[in-house]
Amino acid sequence: MIAIILWIVIGGIAGWIASKIMGTDASMGIIANIIVGILGAVIGGWLLGIFMDIDMGSGNWFVTLITAVVGACLLLWIVGLFTKRGSRV
Repeated sequence: MIAIILWIVIGGIAGWIASKIMGTDASMGIIANIIVGILGAVIGGWLLGIFMDIDMGSGNWFVTLITAVVGACLLLWIVGLFTKRGSRV
């Protein structure tokens, strides 16, 4: 149960930070931030595992947060390519 709560908290923080970086904060609520942050953690962890051979299960919370933010920014960028907002890029 604690792990699920930590996923939600870190996901929410990572999603919020990524939405600030990517300029999508005004259009996202707390639920969207949590979802984007959790998906970002999965994407970031997967990419680190492929390119750097790092196991994210053994990392500390700060590395997990940074990984989630980078993954969430990547996710928001990809989503932006397929939405009206992405047509300006």
